[in-house]
Amino acid sequence: MLSKPLTSYYCFLNATKALLTFRKVQYNLQHGVSGESIAGRVNIQNERISIHPRGVLSGLSSYLRESITAPKESYTLKDVLYNLEYIHRAYNMTYSNQPELYIPVEDIRFVHDKERKIGWLEAVLEPHYSSQTTITKLEGYSLDNYYSNSNFYVIRRNKTFIWEAPRNAPTAVSVESFKRYYYKNRRNLRYIFSPNKLWYIKRSNLTNGLINKSTLTLTFAAMHRLSEMSRYDPNTLDKHLSNSAGWLLSEFITKSAYQFIDMISSEITGDDFRVTGFRT
Repeated sequence: MLSKPLTSYYCFLNATKALLTFRKVQYNLQHGVSGESIAGRVNIQNERISIHPRGVLSGLSSYLRESITAPKESYTLKDVLYNLEYIHRAYNMTYSNQPELYIPVEDIRFVHDKERKIGWLEAVLEPHYSSQTTITKLEGYSLDNYYSNSNFYVIRRNKTFIWEAPRNAPTAVSVESFKRYYYKNRRNLRYIFSPNKLWYIKRSNLTNGLINKSTLTLTFAAMHRLSEMSRYDPNTLDKHLSNSAGWLLSEFITKSAYQFIDMISSEITGDDFRVTGFRT
């Protein structure tokens, strides 16, 4: 576990370079991320990560349509891990005093009203989460009254996009409207690499710990910080793995490789990959 972050980070680095090269995105060869430990006890709250406007990570951010504020953006390792959906259960069990950031959903889809010539995003809440309390947590969503909403809730985005498609041929204005809508909403829709389809909506109405960055960006940044400790300060990393957040870090180190490479592969190929050996 002490050496895994180093080899994993260079795996992530090379995979990111492959994506940027394939998509013809220009990038500086620097890593674009750095880290430091704040004086005090060994705690992931005292590990800081800085994302810089130049480097491989900056190239990835540019590809993902994320901006980086100069001269750099700085976050704690704790907050970065809070924003990763594939370890969120482990995070909430480690830090039970923080609110749940991800709401599980099923059957995410875009629908349209032919008469009104508009479309919108809708999703099905899992029965356990089908309540007005959950809807209140999701800013910009409401209950879709088109459905019965008896056994489970169907929610929809309040904002819509233009969708006019005579004879199933969308107009150029409709396509551009949908693209803008898609990229804006895609930021808060996350998935976990799994045999099953595990999708989540990321809440946007929290004030503490929320980072408006993609899973790829934050995974890259967090693994870089751990790789620095693995390479130059393994004793500190060993202390992190032995204290209260040790299980959370182990979950991140173990699961991030599958998540990161799956996401990079999907970005390169445009395909959806699934774990084999399971009936769907």
